[in-house]
Amino acid sequence: MALPDLDSSVGHSFGLEVDGITIKSITEVSGLKMEQDVIELKQNGPDGKYMIKKLPGRWKSGEVTLTRPLTSDQSFEKWVKDSQFGKMSDVRKGGAVIVYDYEGNAVKRYKLTAAWPKSLEIGSLKAGDTSVLTEKLVVTYERLEVE
Repeated sequence: MALPDLDSSVGHSFGLEVDGITIKSITEVSGLKMEQDVIELKQNGPDGKYMIKKLPGRWKSGEVTLTRPLTSDQSFEKWVKDSQFGKMSDVRKGGAVIVYDYEGNAVKRYKLTAAWPKSLEIGSLKAGDTSVLTEKLVVTYERLEVE
């Protein structure tokens, strides 16, 4: 059953798909951004007046931060470790950030090109704290496209 238009923007959960493997336990995604340079063309118009025209330039690369509860899954750690050892031919991957609805159906996909992990941060460790431990993976990418 399709969601009504007003409910279609609700992101119930998120996933990261890389090399055909989907990690569905992502709880927060931030930094998804499509951006390009702006080129200013300065010229005189037909009437001789000075004007500035703005033109689209090159695409900019970006970074996305993915947060998930700490689990026994080692995929984030392995990906970061491979990048630290310079195995970039193995590390640069195509993938997608996926937004799921309440029924687990993919609502939207954000395709990442030549993505690789920049950093992995473990949440604060406090004795006696009752909050969920998290890990944040920052992934840099060369291009973002909406599918």
